[in-house]
Amino acid sequence: MTDKSSLWVFIEQNEGKIADVSLELLGKARELAATLNSEVVGLLCGRNVRDLAQTVIQSGADRVLLADHPELELYRTLPYARVAIQEARARKPDIFLIGATANGRDLAPRVASALRCGLTADCTDLQIGEYTVKKENKTYPNLLFQIRPAFGGNLIATIVNPHTRPQMATVREGVMRKAPADPARKGIVEKIQPTFEKGDLALTILSRSLRPSTVRLKDAPVIVSGGAGAGSAEDFNLLRDLANLLGGEVGASRAAVDAGFISREHQIGQTGTTVRPRLYIAAGISGAIQHRAGMDQSSKIIAINTDPNAPIFQIANYKIVGDLGEVLPLIIQSLRDKSR
Repeated sequence: MTDKSSLWVFIEQNEGKIADVSLELLGKARELAATLNSEVVGLLCGRNVRDLAQTVIQSGADRVLLADHPELELYRTLPYARVAIQEARARKPDIFLIGATANGRDLAPRVASALRCGLTADCTDLQIGEYTVKKENKTYPNLLFQIRPAFGGNLIATIVNPHTRPQMATVREGVMRKAPADPARKGIVEKIQPTFEKGDLALTILSRSLRPSTVRLKDAPVIVSGGAGAGSAEDFNLLRDLANLLGGEVGASRAAVDAGFISREHQIGQTGTTVRPRLYIAAGISGAIQHRAGMDQSSKIIAINTDPNAPIFQIANYKIVGDLGEVLPLIIQSLRDKSR
């Protein structure tokens, strides 16, 4: 390693495919590193994953720490945590970012606890700035501003960690834009040799069953979402018809999911998926800040609501005051007429 400060990204992979959130974090890390004049380091664990190291470099890393070991073939908390803790203790990164996936949410707190540093979960933005601790009368430059919704989404909190390193945060998938890979980028692949303790290998995975998701909200160019205003699961058939005509996916607010109108994998918002489609149609969604946090970066937003003062209208490009049961059939019929 060089004497430069380093900004680490944990590279999550599954069966040889890097998680999208890790690639998104590499792009954000590249942006932060330019401000800090830091080295971007990807920590890549797995078995027979050396070929992925070039993808990590092309996506923004200057260096890849490659832990290629049979015991790392499938994610297990203790072996993966052992690698991350050992390397972080030895190399002392300034910042350590991990995707807020199921695995990331399992790994990050264990690593942070072992390193005795702070951890901010489910960040929606990261910035670099300075912060003054008034009690110390001291200003700390180049701190990681860890930004996330707080108090049920009613406030946006900015959290800083001036005293311990690394500054750790998990980041939700989809909130950062994935930078295009640059095949011309060069970097260093440094192989590391993990050493495990007996207790690290206490858990054995005997079998694994995967259920691939049938909903691809994050990649959909058009999303038609329904909220509590849909009234019933049957009303979601209108949303499905419109989504099919537009070549899109069906989304939902948490209220609609909690009401049992549609399954949770369709949920968009602070506790669901974050999306940025070209067109987002919000039908019967009031527009609570928790939902808007997951879709307000959409290129165009059409909102349909019976309440002219609904918060969703504050961010909508096009506003339709009306009942979705009356408005959606008119839109669907118009589209069908034009396609004939």
